[in-house]
Amino acid sequence: MSAKKRGPDGDPILFTFFNEIGIIDQLARARLDRGLPDELRASHFIVLNHLVRMGDGKSPVALARAFQVTKGAITNTLQRLEARGLIALSADPDDGRGKRVTLTAAGRRMRDQSILQLWPAFADLAPVATAAEIEAVLPLLRRIREHLDRARDRDPA
Repeated sequence: MSAKKRGPDGDPILFTFFNEIGIIDQLARARLDRGLPDELRASHFIVLNHLVRMGDGKSPVALARAFQVTKGAITNTLQRLEARGLIALSADPDDGRGKRVTLTAAGRRMRDQSILQLWPAFADLAPVATAAEIEAVLPLLRRIREHLDRARDRDPA
């Protein structure tokens, strides 16, 4: 990709691309917060969804790294999810000081219910982008996400 390629606003095309994704993320999270059931917040849903997609048994530190948030932020989110019975925290069998996060059946149901309940929050996109158009961009978005995941995982910080 050429560093000289410019978007319609004159900024480098790669910046314009990620700027659009960032704005979409902000707007989508606001809709997500408004559309989630039972006072669930976007940060809670994202953890539940991650545990469904990637499997559970991860440490809070691994989750904080995956979401690129502080240990304190993920601890707060996990405590709220545990208090609602959506996850279970247990001792790490490999490290007595550590914990492991497990999705409960109630947590899986809440994640699935959330997806169903979110449909109205995003239904107005139907005239803007067809399912086929959205499906067509998914491979590109997935490749970019996978590349950024690998780069994050290589970063020693």
